[in-house]
Amino acid sequence: MHDRTNTPKPLIGEPSPELKGLGRDLRLDACRGIALWFLFLDHIPNNVGSWLTLRNYGFSDTAEVFVFISGVTCALAYGRARRCEGWSAVIGRSLRRSWDIYAAFLLVTLACAIMVYLAGRDHLADHSNTRILLEHPGAALAHAAILQYRPVNTDVLPIFVLYHLLFTPLLWLLLRVPNATLGASLLLYVLVHVFGWTVPAWPNNVWFFNPLAWQLLIVFGAWWVIEGKRFWPWVTSRTALVLAVLYLVFSLIIALSCNIKPLEALVPQTLAKLLYPLDKSNLDPLRLLHFFALAILAVWLVPRDWRGLTAPAMRCAIRCGENSLPIYCLGVLLVLASHMALVDISDGFAMQIALSLGGILVLIAAATLLNLIRSKPRAAAEIALMAAIPENGHETRRMPISPKSPRTRSEQQSEFGTASFSNL
Repeated sequence: MHDRTNTPKPLIGEPSPELKGLGRDLRLDACRGIALWFLFLDHIPNNVGSWLTLRNYGFSDTAEVFVFISGVTCALAYGRARRCEGWSAVIGRSLRRSWDIYAAFLLVTLACAIMVYLAGRDHLADHSNTRILLEHPGAALAHAAILQYRPVNTDVLPIFVLYHLLFTPLLWLLLRVPNATLGASLLLYVLVHVFGWTVPAWPNNVWFFNPLAWQLLIVFGAWWVIEGKRFWPWVTSRTALVLAVLYLVFSLIIALSCNIKPLEALVPQTLAKLLYPLDKSNLDPLRLLHFFALAILAVWLVPRDWRGLTAPAMRCAIRCGENSLPIYCLGVLLVLASHMALVDISDGFAMQIALSLGGILVLIAAATLLNLIRSKPRAAAEIALMAAIPENGHETRRMPISPKSPRTRSEQQSEFGTASFSNL
C-alpha cells in the first residue's frame, strides 16, 4: 500500500502554505480555555452563570468543542513528534500523557470523596456519586482503577486515558488511509446508535460519555489536521455558512422553547417530542450537526490572525487552555466547593454570580501560576545554551539546530510541549 507520508502534502504539525509565518494557532488554546470556563459554569447546579454558555442555546454544548479540539491538538503534537523523533517518541509521549490523565483522575476521585466526607452531607454524596465510594471504598477504588467507576464531572478523564493509549495506531492509520479511517470511525458511531453498544461501567453500567460514540470527534479532529485542507473551500463557502446559520437558528428556537415557558407555543409539541430528549451519552446526531454548524460559523467569524486573541480576556483563556488537565481537575473541585457554598450559605442570585466569577478567576490565577513555574526552567535552559555557544570575534551567533541534532528536554517541550498542545 502506498505510504501517504511520502507524498509532498504538508505533514501533521506543518501549517498550510497560506498560514505559514503566523505561528501556533492560538484559537485552539483560546477555545479550550473558554470551554473550561463554560464547563465550570455548567456543572454548578442551578447556576445562573450557565446562561452564558452554549448549553441553553442549541442542541450541543461545550463538551463537543472540548473533545474535538483535543483531537486536533493530539494530531498536531504527536504528528510533530513523529516527524522529528520517530514513532518511538509518539508512543512514549502518548503513554506518558495517558498516565498523567489516569493519575489525575484517581487523585480527583479521592479529593471529591474527602471533600464530601468532611462536609458530612448526604445530599452531596448522592449528587457527586461518591456515596458508594464512602460506603464501599475497596470495591469503588478497584473499579475506579480500571476506569469503571467515576464521580460526577470526572467522566471525561477516563475516555481521554483510553484515547491517548490508542492514538498511536490511530495516527498511523490516518497518515496512510485517512478517509478509510474516518469512515470506520463513522461506521462505529452508527453501530453504537443501532445496537446500543457501550463499554462496561460500574455500578449501573452507564458511561456518561460513551467512548465508542465520542471517539468520532477525536478521529474527526485528527483527520481534519491531515485532510482538512482539501475540504477548506467548501467549509468557507457561502453555501456552508447559510446552511450552518439556518440550522443554528432552528436549534436556538427549539432550545429556548424548552427553557423559556412563553416560547413553547413557537414549537409544535409533536416536533419537540420527536427531537427530545437528546442523547448526550452517545453523542446524538443532532448534537453532532449542531457542533459542525458552530465550527463553520467560527471559521467565518474568527480568522487565525484575529486581533481579539491579544485582548486580556483571550490571553487568560489561552493560559487556561495551555494547562487543560490541571485546570479541568481544579474546576471539578471548585464545582463541588461551590455546591457546598450554595447549600450551606445561600443559593441566591448574588451568591451564584459571586461563585461563578470567583471560580473563573481562581482558574485563571492557577493557569498563570503554572505558566510561570514552567517558564523558569525553560528560560534557564535557553541561557545555558547561549552561554555554551562559542564567540566568533565580538559577535555571538546562535547556530540553528537541526531536527536530527540532540536537544535539551526544555527545547523539546518548547517545540511539542505540554504548554503548546497540552490536552486531556
